[in-house]
Amino acid sequence: MQNLQYEQMNGLSLAYIGDAIYELEVRQHLLSLGLTKVNDLQKHSRHYVSAKAHAALFAQMMTDDLLTDSELVYFKRGRNAKSHTKAKNTDVVTYRISTGVEALFGFLHLSGQTERISTLMNWIFEQVESGRANA
Repeated sequence: MQNLQYEQMNGLSLAYIGDAIYELEVRQHLLSLGLTKVNDLQKHSRHYVSAKAHAALFAQMMTDDLLTDSELVYFKRGRNAKSHTKAKNTDVVTYRISTGVEALFGFLHLSGQTERISTLMNWIFEQVESGRANA
């Protein structure tokens, strides 16, 4: 991968790549649990990959003081980005938080912080599977 200037990217560009990274992590996790039927995979993925799930998980991240200052900067860059698309099936605030979460993962990926992505994703899997972060 070429050296992308993530520091200069707007929040929506970070969210664009972060969405893919996050989705891939969730899909790999669900397959590792032994789920193989597409309908089951889709049903379970909604607990992780939806604007409401992202908002619930972000609230829990804040409660647990999980994010670093620089991670919060990139979250806010995504959350505060002016999007020309409308939120589907959710309110604007929830949609913006979701975009912030995606931007956070975009930042982590583009800055090469794969270990941090794994740490956060494992935390996310624990929250969802324990019922601690309900969307």
